[in-house]
Amino acid sequence: MTAKQKMQIFRAAEGNVDSPQADDPDILPMSEATQEGFARLVEAGLTDGALVKTLFDIPGFALTYVWFKPHYPLPRHSHKRDCLYYIVSGSIKYGTEWLGAGDGFFLPDATPYTYAVGDEGVELLEFRHSSDINFKAYGGTQAWWDAAAKSISENRAAWQAMVPPRAALSA
Repeated sequence: MTAKQKMQIFRAAEGNVDSPQADDPDILPMSEATQEGFARLVEAGLTDGALVKTLFDIPGFALTYVWFKPHYPLPRHSHKRDCLYYIVSGSIKYGTEWLGAGDGFFLPDATPYTYAVGDEGVELLEFRHSSDINFKAYGGTQAWWDAAAKSISENRAAWQAMVPPRAALSA
């Protein structure tokens, strides 16, 4: 029997900024071509385009804040956890649907996905049963990796000048 959780308060300023590294156990093995594609994007400045911060994490429940800056190229990937996403601000194009503030989507575990981040970027809240994300990347075409690298190159200076929309979420 699991101990009953008690009321807890969390503060955004005290959350943990998530900066996955290549040897992170939550990043699952990927093909050599996908590793090369990711390495190319990271070298181009991919990490300047996002802020990911775990706000709350207890056994059975986790809340993560995600800010993808305008035109952030999100590689197709999946997680080994069910995920519920709520859009706080900005917009994304998921498949053929544009979603904005107040919209959201649910993905069962192991569902591959990607979306296009809109002109104003997007802020999301990500709800899971665990903060272990088990990130699995799927290889893109050479054309996708080229377009993603170009987007980073075109947006990186602007990304570096941006401050988080919510001051308490600063790294």
